[in-house]
Amino acid sequence: MKASDLFVKALEQEGVEFIFGIPGEENLDLLESIRTSSIKLILTRHEQAAGFMAATYGRLTGKVGVCMSTLGPGATNLVTAAAYAQLGAMPMMMITGQKPIKASKQGRFQVLNVVDMMRPLTKYTAQIVSGERIASQIREAFRMASSERPGAVHLEFPEDIADEEVKPNLITESTVRRPIAEEKAIKKAISLIELAKTPLLLIGAAANRKMTSRMLSRFVKETRIPFITTQMGKGVVDETSELFLGNTTLSDGDFVHRVIEHADLIINVGHDVVEKPPFFMRSADKKVIHVNYNAAEVDPVYFPQVEVIGDIANAIWAIIEGIQQQNHWDFSYFSRVKEAEESELPHGCDDPRFPMYPQRLVADIRKAMPDDGIIALDNGVYKIWFARNYKAKQPNTVLLDNALATMGAGLPSAMAAKLVYPDRPVIAVCGDGGFMMNSQELETAIRLKQHLIVLILRDDAYGMIKWKQANMHFEDFGLDYGNPDFVKYIEAYGGKGHRISSAEQLLPLVKSCFGDPAVHLIDVPIDYSDNDRILNIELRQLSAKI
Repeated sequence: MKASDLFVKALEQEGVEFIFGIPGEENLDLLESIRTSSIKLILTRHEQAAGFMAATYGRLTGKVGVCMSTLGPGATNLVTAAAYAQLGAMPMMMITGQKPIKASKQGRFQVLNVVDMMRPLTKYTAQIVSGERIASQIREAFRMASSERPGAVHLEFPEDIADEEVKPNLITESTVRRPIAEEKAIKKAISLIELAKTPLLLIGAAANRKMTSRMLSRFVKETRIPFITTQMGKGVVDETSELFLGNTTLSDGDFVHRVIEHADLIINVGHDVVEKPPFFMRSADKKVIHVNYNAAEVDPVYFPQVEVIGDIANAIWAIIEGIQQQNHWDFSYFSRVKEAEESELPHGCDDPRFPMYPQRLVADIRKAMPDDGIIALDNGVYKIWFARNYKAKQPNTVLLDNALATMGAGLPSAMAAKLVYPDRPVIAVCGDGGFMMNSQELETAIRLKQHLIVLILRDDAYGMIKWKQANMHFEDFGLDYGNPDFVKYIEAYGGKGHRISSAEQLLPLVKSCFGDPAVHLIDVPIDYSDNDRILNIELRQLSAKI
């Protein structure tokens, strides 16, 4: 058997459905083996987008997403995607090509030490130096990518190794169950929760899984302990619940921070310090229970007193089985904060101004989307408004990146979501800056005949940085740019372009696009002029009054 055939057979055995990427000369044996396999090649227009798609596939399925590139510049284009998967805990494997390693054909042309380049960005990186080692190295790479904490892995597959003749020695995947938390840790956590006066549940990224979602929903229902979420924990428990107290979008000064300050115990489930810290452990009176697959990474702002380490869903189940509601729990202050926040959230939701007000945009998209609809957010100032105001009702229905927080991932992430869930509505929400970083993938989406909506929030500038620039009282400088005619741009690819001229047009247009199978792009001029006043001044003043 040819080594490249064995490589693909091993991928098939791991359950690989798609390989995202751009092959090069050094991948041609592998490409031929893929052609005759059950795996579908998703040819992209840039390797970075392929990596974003593979990582998002991993996030949504729990299986390892796979992407590929050639050597040199193809491999370097995967670096940002590697960091995206690694910091975001998304299982992903990168396959890069390389020149022959047994005999030089072209000297050092395009040759980089890609294995060492990937080392700081991955859980595992290796060059395959013998066809006989393919099966074991693929099994190890998949094991590492999917084990807790999930992340990125990398294999370099040289051209001459791919052409070797090998024995068909596949390795069967072993059955591995996650360790469960120690009974003493569970009992200690239960004791702390029952002794607390104002316990608060915080839900983070690692809890964004189906079984954990079910257990946490049951925990909230049975204990009646209120909860908050990080940006990457949105939707784990239905945020329309009366016990939902907000998202930790801003660093401080929001209603949710008043809740955090008042809580004497935070039950921190699935959050680690990769995400922006949602609270700071500065008070000696505040206690924290860390519930996660891995031990806490101690940080100057995070040093929990109790750690419950093991399968999160099982740990929450065990806590539910042992805990009793306590009469001394007092959530009256939390209720006042909830009431104040709910009276503030509708502000701007029906604002008729144009260019469009962010709060109106978020409200209209929430009205348009069913409970299982998916929005994939790129990175920009609008992400704050969606994270804060858009109430997610199911896990992984708001795909945003608050770990690496890279621009350019919104469209590829939405495309991956559509591959995983072809029957669910999917919207990519992008700023004009982030969109243009991978806008060429419109062609890929159209070639795949996807039914997708891409919202371009156009302010003709790097708006998030302009906001920070204004906060620091610097002059407006260096952050404005021009844009193409986005309607003509997508039409040139064969998609359908739309441009609204009033706020009232967006909601009916989105609904009509859902009924028309095609790739739709909607140009939405956006007005961020009130961001500083609302987010930095008014919210602080309003929340401080409670």
